[in-house]
Amino acid sequence: MRTPLDSPFSPGSDTVPQVWAGRTAYLSDWRDALRPRRLSGIHERGRTILGEAGSGKSSLVRRIAREAAAAGDWVTPQIRIPSGTDPLKRLAAELLELASTAGLGSARERRITDLLGRVETVAASGISLSLRTGRGPDAYTSLTDLIIEVGREAMRRRNVMVLLHVDEVQNITDDNARSQLLVALGDALTHEEAVRAPGNRMIERSLPIAVYLTGLPEFADMAGARTGATFARRFRTTILDPLDDGDLMTALQPFVAEGWPVNNNAGGTDPVFMEPAAQRAIVELSCGEPFLFQLAGERAWYAGTSNLITADDVRTGWHDAAAEAEAHVQRILDRLPARERQFLETMAKLPPEERTLARIAQGMGYTRSTDAGPTAQRLDSSRRIIHRGRPYGFRHRAIEAYLTSDWPW
Repeated sequence: MRTPLDSPFSPGSDTVPQVWAGRTAYLSDWRDALRPRRLSGIHERGRTILGEAGSGKSSLVRRIAREAAAAGDWVTPQIRIPSGTDPLKRLAAELLELASTAGLGSARERRITDLLGRVETVAASGISLSLRTGRGPDAYTSLTDLIIEVGREAMRRRNVMVLLHVDEVQNITDDNARSQLLVALGDALTHEEAVRAPGNRMIERSLPIAVYLTGLPEFADMAGARTGATFARRFRTTILDPLDDGDLMTALQPFVAEGWPVNNNAGGTDPVFMEPAAQRAIVELSCGEPFLFQLAGERAWYAGTSNLITADDVRTGWHDAAAEAEAHVQRILDRLPARERQFLETMAKLPPEERTLARIAQGMGYTRSTDAGPTAQRLDSSRRIIHRGRPYGFRHRAIEAYLTSDWPW
């Protein structure tokens, strides 16, 4: 009945899974605030969505981009920035494709032709262009100018948005390259166009442009170190929390209630159901992590062939997934600075009711609790792994389960 080809679960990174869980506030932000305000010419900041690996940040923006494309908006693909890559070259190449979509390639204006030529040069030479030639506009200004031109064309078409998505932004380690990229995008977002309103009045309107940046939490510190308040004024930053169990239960409810449709050999569909006990088991194993939720669902699907996913299927499938789940959490811990990891390990050893800053600092060998304060603040505000309540607690439930129990085994 069910086969790997039919599985609606997608634990791989950067995919938009069919079984979608939570993040409704961010989808609503696009549908109800960002897109309509920008289409109306009202300024809205870009969006920076950060989170630990597996939190679903790239999948979230890819879903937004897919909805935008379905509505007729002009959307770049996910512009991933691998380590060591010149971000201006990557952006320039995608902007040229976007300009083609907007029809700018056929424009006869000399100004547009010259601009496309400048961006083609940036796509070939990147940030080194102005350093090498020493003349002409800087590379980033050419990118800003082209984004603005595409935005102008979108405004002429009416009800068309331009959406840019730059991913893995934490890999931009060169301060100059990062600054130029953020300025190029930010200048386009803040550009205002003079248009004629009823009554022969001239008013200023923002262009229908939206920018999403996604990456690991440390990008917020990297961007703020050089651009500071300018970055904050131009981009609204969010660090994703784990999903609520209620969101995960809701995502699986269609399996329990009416069944998930899969193709049959007769040209129609048949439903695959899920026991409520299996639903609860998947949610419990996932610990609020989108990646682990998709992983647990996929392996439960693979564990049998009948039209009913059972709790035994979940347990059997998870036995094969546990090593991958452990590696997922271990990767997050391994990239933390030594002091932050020590803080988490010390906190995990304490009974939940004794997880205070004083007890954690004492366990770390500090004579004053304030010595551990900055580390606690980073783990809370910047990484969203803990929350500094009374007592302290873990936001990242997979890390808590890994450090305090035999999960995932």
